Amino acid sequence: MPLLTAVIRSTLAAGLLAFSSGLLALDRHALLDEANILLLPRERELPNLHLLDEQGQVVRTETLKDRWHLLFFGFTACPDVCPTTLSDMRQLLAQLPSDVSNQLQLILVSADPKRDTPDVLRTYLSYYRAGFKGLTGEMEQLQKLSKALGLPFVPAEEPRGDYSVSHSGNLAILGPDGTLRGHIRAPFKLEGLKQAIPQLIEAE
Repeated sequence: MPLLTAVIRSTLAAGLLAFSSGLLALDRHALLDEANILLLPRERELPNLHLLDEQGQVVRTETLKDRWHLLFFGFTACPDVCPTTLSDMRQLLAQLPSDVSNQLQLILVSADPKRDTPDVLRTYLSYYRAGFKGLTGEMEQLQKLSKALGLPFVPAEEPRGDYSVSHSGNLAILGPDGTLRGHIRAPFKLEGLKQAIPQLIEAE
């Protein structure tokens, strides 16, 4: 009889634990949904690529580690999406606790390397005074990164004069191990992101 009682208690405890864990998972998923974040079921490694940052220094994708990175594709001549993204992210980072924002680095990856030299990127990003970084480089390398991150863009067929570049408005989330974890989907829900990002980082 004592053995049966112990088994019943153990079963009930396991059931309560599973129920509790399910509620926690449900709350977390609801929060992520409110923030328009889509997490991948499994981390994804990035290919080893060589690009240039806004200082003209070579950056390898394998070195994007030791902190969380938010990457998006755009271009400095972008009339609307890119300025809005940078402004929204500046606002978001300013509202996050410093111990959270210090673990985040936003990177604009150029979808227009013909015009977006390191100097142009550096000048453009300096307008936002937020410590944002930029990456540019050979089109082949940029397209490989675009595919790996799931952030498509369409290169201009004839990059002459005043032209535009079609690109995704989403952001890719890289964990501190350099793997792709998911995406922040546009339009951005800043209030939801203020709640979700600290939990995402703390759960690492």
